[in-house]
Amino acid sequence: MATAKVLFLALISLVALQQALVNASFASDMKCTWGKDNCQINGDSAKLILNQWSGAAIKGTDQLIYGYIDMRIKLVPGNSAAVVTTYYTTSEMNKENDNHDEIDFEFLGNLTGNGNYYTLHTNIFVNGVGNKEEQFRMSWYDPTTDYHNYTIFWNPYMVVWSVDGNVIRVFRNYEDQGIPFPKYRPQRVYSSIWNADDWACQGGRVKTNWTQQPFVANYLNFVDNGCQYTGTNSILTCNDPSNWFFNSQYKQLTQPQLNTMNSIRNQYLVYNYCTDTKRFNGNFPPECFKSQY
Repeated sequence: MATAKVLFLALISLVALQQALVNASFASDMKCTWGKDNCQINGDSAKLILNQWSGAAIKGTDQLIYGYIDMRIKLVPGNSAAVVTTYYTTSEMNKENDNHDEIDFEFLGNLTGNGNYYTLHTNIFVNGVGNKEEQFRMSWYDPTTDYHNYTIFWNPYMVVWSVDGNVIRVFRNYEDQGIPFPKYRPQRVYSSIWNADDWACQGGRVKTNWTQQPFVANYLNFVDNGCQYTGTNSILTCNDPSNWFFNSQYKQLTQPQLNTMNSIRNQYLVYNYCTDTKRFNGNFPPECFKSQY
């Protein structure tokens, strides 16, 4: 909890932190949804395991309209080719009309050595539409030798992805200009580990090496905080400007945050959907022409 609080200070003020941050743990605020023995929760820690028989998944018990999700993750070490660890928020999905909202971290494993690194994949869905991918080469630190904080923060102004307190991506609210933004659907946090050797490592050319199983992702210090969804009235109460996350200091990043983010993006961003001319044939999504930070 102490580490998460320090990192949260890099994003929002001490006053709001003291008012809003609440205790949470994997044992009290998360539950296993898939994997049986491959999903292990113990107090404020958890393990998700992938083997040839099963992956594993957990989900949060709280639903939030705007909030802050943080946990410390140590990714699968060694040859993790085609092993995908996910960490994301999402609203409930309706099979007949998939109009869900979702904010994603996905960690795509790879072979070890020779310049092969994890790929950090980010995306956002609004009204069931995603296709807003950005990917980073995770070579500025080793995500497998120690725990690192991964944070999702969203409010009426922007969605922010952070690693160890350093913002790496922002998606701003341009709803008034016809660009959808996640404002009304409650979301809860999920994490999972699974085999994706049909696409995840070098386009599916490198397959999962099952001689390396079990593949284990470790978790610590889960925090979730925000405007809790307790029914349809929450949509109005959570969008009330009197809430702390409407305050002006949360409308944009500070200059030091911008400097750090731009440094990370300049060095490690390897895919940005807004520059993929082949994919969009020049017809980029409208947010690509808007300032995000």
